[in-house]
Amino acid sequence: MVLDKMGDMRRTHYAADIGPELEGQEVTVFGWVHEIRDLGGLRFLILQDRTGKLQITIHRHKVVKEVVEKAETLQKQYSIGIKGTVKKMGKAPGGAEIVPNEMRIFSVSQQPLPLDITGRTKAEIDVRLDARVLDLRREENQAIFRVQHAALQAIRSYLSEKGVMEVFTPRIIVSATEGGAALFPVAYFNREAFLAQSPQLYKEQLILDFEQVFEIGPFFRAEESHTRRHLSEFISVDLEKAFANAEDVMNVLEELIHHVCKYVKENCKRELELLGHEIVVPEVPFKRLTYAQVLEELEENKIHLNWGEDIPTPAYRILGKLHPYYYFITDWPTKAKAFYIKPKDDNPELSEGFDLMWKWVELSSGGARIHDKELLMKRLSEQGLSTESFKTHLQTFDYGMPPHAGWGLGLARFVMVLTGVKNIREVVLFPRDQVRLTP
Repeated sequence: MVLDKMGDMRRTHYAADIGPELEGQEVTVFGWVHEIRDLGGLRFLILQDRTGKLQITIHRHKVVKEVVEKAETLQKQYSIGIKGTVKKMGKAPGGAEIVPNEMRIFSVSQQPLPLDITGRTKAEIDVRLDARVLDLRREENQAIFRVQHAALQAIRSYLSEKGVMEVFTPRIIVSATEGGAALFPVAYFNREAFLAQSPQLYKEQLILDFEQVFEIGPFFRAEESHTRRHLSEFISVDLEKAFANAEDVMNVLEELIHHVCKYVKENCKRELELLGHEIVVPEVPFKRLTYAQVLEELEENKIHLNWGEDIPTPAYRILGKLHPYYYFITDWPTKAKAFYIKPKDDNPELSEGFDLMWKWVELSSGGARIHDKELLMKRLSEQGLSTESFKTHLQTFDYGMPPHAGWGLGLARFVMVLTGVKNIREVVLFPRDQVRLTP
């Protein structure tokens, strides 16, 4: 097949623009062949572009011969351009169709396709992820990422309006941010370095200059867990605020969640309809439960945990049934939290750390930070971490480090809540986990 050049052909409308009010108007549209229905003398093409679907109707005896001949060669996922006249048609997407007078075929697709792009033939998630760009042709999948885009717009605008400045911190670091072994080593010239687990240390340092900062970016953890909510590469929304305590930044977080839910509900009606999901905008403030209260509730439901233990997934599922909404778990045992989380002044066994939950899933973790250098060094030692490895970070505490607090919010998990999707791999364009490194 000889392919056509785009030449002077330029789009005048998207699929979503085509409606009965354009009756008789000549338009030019671009897109991909989503579906073909051949009724002998009549052929229907469903063209899909980034805004949706559009019907192209070809009457064998009413359309120029060249268009008819080209239409007969089409297969799903060919990219094409159509110039034609809009005609009212109640059964067509948008209530109108295009009768073409010119067609250009820009590229072809290898047949058969590895996936049914209409979604009628179901495929397992790993099969779909192997051909991810085809999987993303489905409108439902595109809707997920349009919701994510809207959520990011809302996050950035909300925080910026509150005077929080967006920053970007290094992804190649010399030592662990969170401690532990969940690190990806990197050959950095003649030294070993690591991919950043979080921006924690850098965002703490930057409050010395800007007081309140946020960052949205990718981070990396060599997760041992292979579940529907864990990834090795993930996008985190992080905030750090000077002259603040845990309650101050919890307030920011719950107000942000409220704002984003409201924005997405109002601006993504079509996407939410495609996904069959309804967003309930949460009331603020969110409920606060202490770690001790959580242990009591679990004990009442026949799950016993010793003080200081982390909460396992089966226990979280019980909590999700008891609290089917957003809520905070506060006053965690100090030994259960990262070295930089501040112990309470009146009871050092408890920390000023918190987690934000949605039902049984942890969305965010944060708290007040230690701003006393000697105490921070003590906490590093208690967790078996070398103060020498954190020398550069500790040095900044000699420059007037103020009281401060912050949090990190997992974007993908939040998008799961916003869309109703149950598997985190569905809300990441190209997910990375223990077994997947391509595409």
